[in-house]
Amino acid sequence: MLDERLAATPRAQRALADLTDRPLNIDPAQLAGAGPQTGWNVDDYRQVLPAEPPGAPVATGAFEIAQGLMRDYAFADPKIVRAVYDPAHELANRNMLLQARFGPLRFFVGCRVGAIVDETRSVDGRQVRVWGWSYATLEGHFERGQMDYAVWKWLDDGAVEFRIHVVSRRAKVGNPIVRLGFRLVGRRQQQRFARRACERTSELVERELASVRERRAAPARA
Repeated sequence: MLDERLAATPRAQRALADLTDRPLNIDPAQLAGAGPQTGWNVDDYRQVLPAEPPGAPVATGAFEIAQGLMRDYAFADPKIVRAVYDPAHELANRNMLLQARFGPLRFFVGCRVGAIVDETRSVDGRQVRVWGWSYATLEGHFERGQMDYAVWKWLDDGAVEFRIHVVSRRAKVGNPIVRLGFRLVGRRQQQRFARRACERTSELVERELASVRERRAAPARA
């Protein structure tokens, strides 16, 4: 979620503006065959969300709620990562300034959102609706790679899932403090971020579904 207080600081505003002309620090074509054998970490996370009736996603259901959380980057735990971006810029190709938090240390790093995925796929003979987006790291980031976020709904049984796919490796950075900090805790912190994002998405979806039920029940009680 946009951290408005952080976004109001001159330092964050300058750092976000600096991302405009900054290139990616990866070649996206490399990621297709990435794996431990080529020096990349590849991680997948899956969080089951409340199911819906079979068929297309329903209004105010778990799929739609998760979409909203993903658009707002609300799944990110602000104790681990805080975000600054221009909310007026469409999600696709949006620059995002992330403040990574390692204990008392704070580091700004940049990412850029790629294309939005909105499609129905066939997986093992089953139809699944998928909506999501990804961001890739920019020059100056202490990592190289891409994180994909998606909400899936299986159309045959209504199961809904939040998924994260990560391809990453350590980048070469000049700052020795950043380099040491990431070597010591970066990989562990990245995994913590993803696990917490899954938990937080589930918590926020459950909370919003409860609010939806309360609003629907209110006229009946009136």
